[in-house]
Amino acid sequence: MYYKPSGILIVEDEKPLAELIKGTILRSGWTNRINIIADGEEALEYLFNRGQYTDKTKYYYPVLVILDINLPGINGIKVLKTIKNDRNLKSIPVIMFSTSEREEDIVQSYKHNANSYLVKPVGFKKFEETIRHICFYWMNLNKPPLLS
Repeated sequence: MYYKPSGILIVEDEKPLAELIKGTILRSGWTNRINIIADGEEALEYLFNRGQYTDKTKYYYPVLVILDINLPGINGIKVLKTIKNDRNLKSIPVIMFSTSEREEDIVQSYKHNANSYLVKPVGFKKFEETIRHICFYWMNLNKPPLLS
């Protein structure tokens, strides 16, 4: 059984980049349900509906997570590992979106079942184009399973 995806979680500590990602997604029209989290620990609180994120109507399971590696506190690799080791969250696609081109970061991301690893492009137009491509694929072409 399939459903039309709706919500995206952006985990990015640089507020201008997070807002640029969100704005590009909104302008693309793939969804208007976007939440931004600025650090790894808070991302896990959100995903497990703990602390301030207990209201599941407001803090829904995302159908896509765009995750930076270099986050304050718990880094993106540890967040990814936690997501992919949880039976309720592991089917959510996680796109690692980082400035890092380090082979170690790429290998660790895929080792822990990232669905994709993309390096943040330099330049406004290239950055927006990359976000549009991410959304087109994951929100339009991809057919996710029904989440429980």
